[in-house]
Amino acid sequence: MGQKTHPYGLRLGIVTDWKSRWYSDKDYAAQVAEDHGIRKYLKGELKRGAISRIDIERIGGSKVQIDVHTGRPGVVIGRGGSEAERLRSGLEDLSGRRVKFNVIEVHNPELDATLLARSVADQLEGRVSFRRALKRTVATALKAGAEGVRVQASGRLGGADMSRREWYLEGRVPLHTFRADIDFGQATAETSVGAVGIKVWVYKGDIMKRFGTSDKAAAEARMASGRPADQRHRKSAKARAEAAAGGKEKRIIEAGGGKRVIEAGGGKRLIEAGGGKKVSAADASAELAEAREAATPTDDAQKTDDPVTSEEVTSEAVVEEPSAEEPKAEKTPKTEDREPKTESDGAPEQSEGGES
Repeated sequence: MGQKTHPYGLRLGIVTDWKSRWYSDKDYAAQVAEDHGIRKYLKGELKRGAISRIDIERIGGSKVQIDVHTGRPGVVIGRGGSEAERLRSGLEDLSGRRVKFNVIEVHNPELDATLLARSVADQLEGRVSFRRALKRTVATALKAGAEGVRVQASGRLGGADMSRREWYLEGRVPLHTFRADIDFGQATAETSVGAVGIKVWVYKGDIMKRFGTSDKAAAEARMASGRPADQRHRKSAKARAEAAAGGKEKRIIEAGGGKRVIEAGGGKRLIEAGGGKKVSAADASAELAEAREAATPTDDAQKTDDPVTSEEVTSEAVVEEPSAEEPKAEKTPKTEDREPKTESDGAPEQSEGGES
């Protein structure tokens, strides 16, 4: 049989902390069922709230603190806190205790495995190609700074009659390393052909445990925000060796470059694939004006060009005119020579006639 285990539960007490913090001898089963009901209620009420995780901490026997980590805090809080107050009253009715409701924003949703899985599920429900959705998710996580990403989809992919499983992996995801900070998330896409399961693994680097009491206050602050206590992020040995050797980090670059909008965990962010300098509207208009001035000739140049062409035409005509009139000039003296002869011949005839 398979020997797979949950990446989060495997590292409990090493680099991760419990999502439910309380202790009970008698009411253990009832409180476990109550925690499940609280999470089910919140996920049902906040389907578009981009919920990453829900932490539950019991303070005594009459108070419960619930921390909701979300990528869209505005959706959870509502206008003027109306939505948060409605959820708090519903949780008090469900648990029968006083509830302290906290909303914590996820600052980097592109590295949160649960939000990435929910994003893929929403795309599949919107009839987006599953291969395109998986590749886009991998590229988003890598560009956000992850050292490795694995995304898997299982079900009737593409509307096929037989269900199958496909996954994409980029970088490293060391599941056997306990100090590796691996975030795991899953979601279900309710498509028209059935349910499609999505799983996401995100490797963010190694966490080195700190020993000592000097950082106790910082550790408690990290635990209050839902992060493990006494830890320090560090890149993997392979990544540090590549950085020392001067190698570039591996990133997915889209063929042809260009810009595209990435949606993950709420909000939109414009990313330019392949890097490059962003050109403002003023710079673009200035370059267009310079190009037009270089392409079109000025009025002075046109004026100076016209006389030159006319002079050339007239000079050509002047040169051609003598060659055309030379035969006429040769004929005219012949006619002039003949005319006096005819006059001289006619004059003695008149004189002879008169004498006679």
